[in-house]
Amino acid sequence: MTMSPDAATIGVLIVDDDPLVRAGLAMMLGGAADIRVLGEAGDGREVADLVGRLGPDVVLMDVRMPYVDGLAATEALRARPGAPEVIVLTTFDADAHVLRALRAGAAGFLLKDTPPAEIVEAVRQVARKLPVLSPAVTRRLIARVAEDDRDGRGARAAKRLALLNDREREVAVQVGHGKSNAEIGRTLHLSVPTVKTHVSAILTKLDLNNRVQIALLVHDAGLLGT
Repeated sequence: MTMSPDAATIGVLIVDDDPLVRAGLAMMLGGAADIRVLGEAGDGREVADLVGRLGPDVVLMDVRMPYVDGLAATEALRARPGAPEVIVLTTFDADAHVLRALRAGAAGFLLKDTPPAEIVEAVRQVARKLPVLSPAVTRRLIARVAEDDRDGRGARAAKRLALLNDREREVAVQVGHGKSNAEIGRTLHLSVPTVKTHVSAILTKLDLNNRVQIALLVHDAGLLGT
Protein backbone atom coordinates (compact mmCIF):
# COMPACT_ATOMS: atom_id res chain seq x y z
CA MET A 1 0.00 0.00 0.00
CA THR A 2 1.39 3.39 -0.94
CA MET A 3 1.56 5.74 2.02
CA SER A 4 -0.10 9.13 1.91
CA PRO A 5 2.11 12.24 1.86
CA ASP A 6 1.81 12.61 5.63
CA ALA A 7 2.64 9.22 7.14
CA ALA A 8 0.63 10.13 10.25
CA THR A 9 -2.58 10.35 8.24
CA ILE A 10 -4.63 8.00 6.08
CA GLY A 11 -4.93 9.30 2.53
CA VAL A 12 -8.32 8.75 0.89
CA LEU A 13 -9.56 9.03 -2.69
CA ILE A 14 -13.35 9.37 -3.12
CA VAL A 15 -14.86 7.97 -6.33
CA ASP A 16 -18.56 8.62 -6.96
CA ASP A 17 -20.48 10.09 -9.88
CA ASP A 18 -22.72 12.18 -7.59
CA PRO A 19 -21.03 15.47 -6.61
CA LEU A 20 -23.25 15.76 -3.53
CA VAL A 21 -22.19 12.32 -2.29
CA ARG A 22 -18.54 13.20 -2.85
CA ALA A 23 -18.94 16.48 -1.00
CA GLY A 24 -20.70 14.78 1.90
CA LEU A 25 -18.03 12.10 2.22
CA ALA A 26 -15.24 14.67 1.97
CA MET A 27 -16.79 16.79 4.69
CA MET A 28 -17.37 13.74 6.88
CA LEU A 29 -13.82 12.40 6.53
CA GLY A 30 -12.28 15.87 6.72
CA GLY A 31 -13.43 16.14 10.31
CA ALA A 32 -11.12 13.29 11.37
CA ALA A 33 -7.64 14.40 12.40
CA ASP A 34 -6.00 11.20 11.12
CA ILE A 35 -7.66 11.15 7.68
CA ARG A 36 -6.90 13.34 4.68
CA VAL A 37 -9.00 13.43 1.50
CA LEU A 38 -6.41 13.59 -1.27
CA GLY A 39 -8.80 13.87 -4.19
CA GLU A 40 -12.11 13.02 -5.82
CA ALA A 41 -13.18 11.32 -9.05
CA GLY A 42 -16.55 11.16 -10.77
CA ASP A 43 -15.91 8.03 -12.81
CA GLY A 44 -13.80 4.90 -12.77
CA ARG A 45 -11.83 6.12 -15.79
CA GLU A 46 -10.02 8.60 -13.56
CA VAL A 47 -9.02 6.17 -10.82
CA ALA A 48 -5.76 4.74 -12.16
CA ASP A 49 -4.26 8.15 -12.91
CA LEU A 50 -5.31 9.68 -9.59
CA VAL A 51 -4.03 6.72 -7.60
CA GLY A 52 -0.71 6.97 -9.41
CA ARG A 53 -0.42 10.69 -8.74
CA LEU A 54 -1.89 10.95 -5.23
CA GLY A 55 -0.93 7.62 -3.64
CA PRO A 56 -4.01 7.12 -1.42
CA ASP A 57 -4.10 4.45 1.26
CA VAL A 58 -7.85 3.86 0.83
CA VAL A 59 -10.26 4.36 -2.09
CA LEU A 60 -13.98 4.78 -1.44
CA MET A 61 -15.47 3.38 -4.67
CA ASP A 62 -19.06 3.76 -5.86
CA VAL A 63 -20.42 0.68 -7.66
CA ARG A 64 -22.62 2.30 -10.29
CA MET A 65 -20.99 4.95 -12.48
CA PRO A 66 -21.82 5.81 -16.12
CA TYR A 67 -18.64 5.01 -18.05
CA VAL A 68 -16.25 2.76 -16.09
CA ASP A 69 -18.11 1.38 -13.09
CA GLY A 70 -16.65 0.71 -9.67
CA LEU A 71 -16.40 -3.02 -10.30
CA ALA A 72 -14.14 -2.71 -13.34
CA ALA A 73 -12.16 0.04 -11.64
CA THR A 74 -11.67 -2.09 -8.52
CA GLU A 75 -10.55 -5.12 -10.53
CA ALA A 76 -8.02 -3.05 -12.47
CA LEU A 77 -6.78 -1.26 -9.38
CA ARG A 78 -6.34 -4.32 -7.17
CA ALA A 79 -4.39 -6.08 -9.91
CA ARG A 80 -1.66 -3.44 -9.60
CA PRO A 81 1.35 -3.90 -7.30
CA GLY A 82 1.06 -1.86 -4.10
CA ALA A 83 -2.61 -1.10 -4.70
CA PRO A 84 -4.53 0.87 -2.07
CA GLU A 85 -7.32 -0.76 -0.13
CA VAL A 86 -10.80 -0.35 -1.65
CA ILE A 87 -14.11 0.08 0.17
CA VAL A 88 -17.09 -0.33 -2.13
CA LEU A 89 -20.00 2.10 -1.71
CA THR A 90 -23.47 0.83 -2.51
CA THR A 91 -27.15 1.44 -1.83
CA PHE A 92 -27.82 -2.31 -1.53
CA ASP A 93 -26.75 -4.59 1.34
CA ALA A 94 -27.04 -7.86 -0.62
CA ASP A 95 -25.88 -6.89 -4.07
CA ALA A 96 -24.25 -9.51 -6.30
CA HIS A 97 -22.19 -6.70 -7.84
CA VAL A 98 -20.61 -6.13 -4.43
CA LEU A 99 -19.66 -9.80 -4.32
CA ARG A 100 -17.77 -9.36 -7.59
CA ALA A 101 -15.88 -6.40 -6.11
CA LEU A 102 -14.98 -8.40 -3.02
CA ARG A 103 -13.70 -11.24 -5.19
CA ALA A 104 -11.54 -8.68 -6.99
CA GLY A 105 -9.89 -7.74 -3.70
CA ALA A 106 -12.01 -4.97 -2.15
CA ALA A 107 -11.58 -4.90 1.61
CA GLY A 108 -15.32 -4.60 2.21
CA PHE A 109 -18.31 -2.43 1.50
CA LEU A 110 -20.37 0.31 3.08
CA LEU A 111 -23.94 1.35 2.48
CA LYS A 112 -24.19 5.00 1.50
CA ASP A 113 -26.48 5.66 4.45
CA THR A 114 -23.96 4.27 6.94
CA PRO A 115 -23.60 6.64 9.94
CA PRO A 116 -20.65 9.04 9.51
CA ALA A 117 -18.74 7.73 12.53
CA GLU A 118 -18.89 4.20 11.13
CA ILE A 119 -17.58 5.31 7.73
CA VAL A 120 -14.64 7.06 9.41
CA GLU A 121 -13.87 3.97 11.49
CA ALA A 122 -14.16 1.73 8.41
CA VAL A 123 -11.50 3.79 6.63
CA ARG A 124 -9.22 3.41 9.63
CA GLN A 125 -9.90 -0.31 9.78
CA VAL A 126 -9.06 -1.11 6.15
CA ALA A 127 -5.95 1.08 6.39
CA ARG A 128 -4.86 -1.41 9.08
CA LYS A 129 -5.53 -4.27 6.64
CA LEU A 130 -8.70 -5.36 8.43
CA PRO A 131 -11.86 -6.18 6.41
CA VAL A 132 -15.05 -4.14 6.69
CA LEU A 133 -17.55 -6.96 6.34
CA SER A 134 -19.41 -8.69 9.12
CA PRO A 135 -19.91 -12.48 9.02
CA ALA A 136 -23.68 -11.92 8.76
CA VAL A 137 -23.28 -9.70 5.71
CA THR A 138 -20.87 -12.19 4.13
CA ARG A 139 -23.46 -14.94 4.55
CA ARG A 140 -26.18 -12.81 2.95
CA LEU A 141 -23.99 -12.02 -0.03
CA ILE A 142 -23.01 -15.64 -0.51
CA ALA A 143 -26.61 -16.80 -0.15
CA ARG A 144 -27.52 -14.59 -3.11
CA VAL A 145 -25.37 -16.66 -5.46
CA ALA A 146 -24.88 -19.94 -3.60
CA GLU A 147 -27.80 -21.69 -5.28
CA ASP A 148 -26.30 -21.19 -8.73
CA ASP A 149 -23.00 -23.02 -9.19
CA ARG A 150 -23.41 -23.88 -12.87
CA ASP A 151 -20.07 -22.24 -13.56
CA GLY A 152 -18.25 -24.77 -11.40
CA ARG A 153 -17.05 -22.20 -8.88
CA GLY A 154 -17.30 -24.68 -6.02
CA ALA A 155 -15.08 -27.23 -7.72
CA ARG A 156 -12.52 -24.59 -8.62
CA ALA A 157 -12.48 -23.28 -5.05
CA ALA A 158 -11.94 -26.78 -3.66
CA LYS A 159 -9.06 -27.32 -6.07
CA ARG A 160 -7.38 -24.11 -4.97
CA LEU A 161 -7.83 -24.90 -1.28
CA ALA A 162 -6.16 -28.27 -1.89
CA LEU A 163 -2.91 -26.29 -2.17
CA LEU A 164 -3.07 -25.70 1.60
CA ASN A 165 -1.81 -28.05 4.25
CA ASP A 166 -4.23 -29.37 6.88
CA ARG A 167 -3.55 -26.64 9.46
CA GLU A 168 -3.80 -23.84 6.88
CA ARG A 169 -7.11 -25.30 5.71
CA GLU A 170 -8.40 -25.28 9.29
CA VAL A 171 -7.37 -21.65 9.69
CA ALA A 172 -9.00 -20.76 6.35
CA VAL A 173 -12.29 -22.27 7.50
CA GLN A 174 -12.15 -20.22 10.71
CA VAL A 175 -11.50 -17.07 8.65
CA GLY A 176 -14.57 -18.03 6.63
CA HIS A 177 -16.57 -18.04 9.85
CA GLY A 178 -15.49 -14.44 10.40
CA LYS A 179 -13.26 -15.09 13.40
CA SER A 180 -10.41 -12.83 14.44
CA ASN A 181 -6.87 -14.11 14.84
CA ALA A 182 -7.34 -14.31 18.61
CA GLU A 183 -10.58 -16.27 18.22
CA ILE A 184 -8.94 -18.64 15.72
CA GLY A 185 -6.07 -19.15 18.12
CA ARG A 186 -8.42 -20.11 20.94
CA THR A 187 -10.40 -22.46 18.70
CA LEU A 188 -7.37 -24.23 17.23
CA HIS A 189 -5.11 -23.88 20.31
CA LEU A 190 -2.57 -21.75 18.48
CA SER A 191 -0.77 -18.55 19.42
CA VAL A 192 -1.86 -15.35 17.66
CA PRO A 193 1.54 -14.98 15.90
CA THR A 194 1.18 -18.56 14.62
CA VAL A 195 -2.30 -17.78 13.30
CA LYS A 196 -0.95 -14.66 11.55
CA THR A 197 1.78 -16.77 9.95
CA HIS A 198 -0.79 -19.27 8.67
CA VAL A 199 -3.04 -16.48 7.30
CA SER A 200 -0.07 -14.93 5.49
CA ALA A 201 0.83 -18.33 4.03
CA ILE A 202 -2.75 -18.85 2.85
CA LEU A 203 -2.83 -15.45 1.12
CA THR A 204 0.51 -16.18 -0.57
CA LYS A 205 -0.28 -19.73 -1.67
CA LEU A 206 -3.69 -18.82 -3.04
CA ASP A 207 -2.61 -15.46 -4.51
CA LEU A 208 -5.28 -13.56 -2.56
CA ASN A 209 -5.34 -9.97 -1.34
CA ASN A 210 -7.14 -10.20 1.98
CA ARG A 211 -9.20 -12.20 4.48
CA VAL A 212 -12.46 -11.42 2.69
CA GLN A 213 -11.24 -13.34 -0.35
CA ILE A 214 -10.26 -16.27 1.87
CA ALA A 215 -13.77 -16.27 3.34
CA LEU A 216 -15.39 -16.17 -0.11
CA LEU A 217 -13.23 -19.04 -1.34
CA VAL A 218 -14.11 -21.16 1.70
CA HIS A 219 -17.80 -20.34 1.15
CA ASP A 220 -17.53 -21.36 -2.50
CA ALA A 221 -15.90 -24.67 -1.56
CA GLY A 222 -18.79 -25.47 0.79
CA LEU A 223 -16.60 -25.81 3.87
CA LEU A 224 -18.51 -23.69 6.35
CA GLY A 225 -20.54 -26.62 7.57
CA THR A 226 -17.36 -28.21 8.87
